[in-house]
Amino acid sequence: MSMAASSRSTRELMSDILGHVSRLIRNEADLARAEISESLDKLKASLAAMALALALGIVGLNVLAAALVVFLTEAGLATHWASLAVGLVLLVIAFAVYSFAKSALQRIGFMPTRSAENVSRDASAIKDTFNDT
Repeated sequence: MSMAASSRSTRELMSDILGHVSRLIRNEADLARAEISESLDKLKASLAAMALALALGIVGLNVLAAALVVFLTEAGLATHWASLAVGLVLLVIAFAVYSFAKSALQRIGFMPTRSAENVSRDASAIKDTFNDT
């Protein structure tokens, strides 16, 4: 009789453990989904801001470049040299802005780091629990 009660308790205990592990896995998956969604929202906002900046920048740079070429030409520089100088300066500025935007996107990160840490901690706890018994 005591053997049947002990066996039943073990079965119930294993069922409880499996239920807890199942809930834990579901919760970790939900956390990972939430982290990825948050990262995607930040990505969308960054890309929208970059697109707007690009559109405004193109229009503004066209006007400024034309004005600068005219200014340099009136200052005595040949038109082709004035155009070349303005073009090179704008390319350097464009590269600097691109590098900054690329760096900002890389800092966002798309890996669900909190979920990965939690799963690692949970796996260690489960491993420790089974090693203790």
